[in-house]
Amino acid sequence: MARIDYADPAQLDGLAAKAFENAPPINIFRMLAHAGPLFGRFMQFGQGILAETELDPQLRELAILRVGHLSGAAYEVQQHETISRQMKMREELISAARTGDTAGLSDVEAEVLAYTDDVVKNVKASDATFQPLIGRLGTRQMQELTITIGFYMLVSRFLETFEVDLEDGEVPDLANMTRTS
Repeated sequence: MARIDYADPAQLDGLAAKAFENAPPINIFRMLAHAGPLFGRFMQFGQGILAETELDPQLRELAILRVGHLSGAAYEVQQHETISRQMKMREELISAARTGDTAGLSDVEAEVLAYTDDVVKNVKASDATFQPLIGRLGTRQMQELTITIGFYMLVSRFLETFEVDLEDGEVPDLANMTRTS
């Protein structure tokens, strides 16, 4: 059970009210709405990560799932496993995000997992995980990946701190929030 009550939409105004109207009806957004204008900015930033980056969407989801698993954030994992499946992501990648096992993954997929682990566990990525990946992704995508990891570390910590409840029943189709082409 959540640590505090979910926001009452009737009590929202400004950017928070507008963000709430446009948000899927899921618990994370019902909890985040308490943050007022920050909720709207959070939604804009999150949408930017999901829809306005050059990073391959499957590599992005691999990193997000790994952050969720490393953070023990069941809600995050549930939502993004659903998104990953809606995107037709290989089950092998979803499993690798859970276990960290890179057998059968491409080099870039294995490098994204190792880099994500390094950033989450050590804050600063080592040269051993940074150098091979920047050679593959280039500067922009490497920064997008790092920003994605950091954002979802924030999301996971928020979810766990406020004990946001898992959704009852079927999770809405959230893949339409992501760029899948």
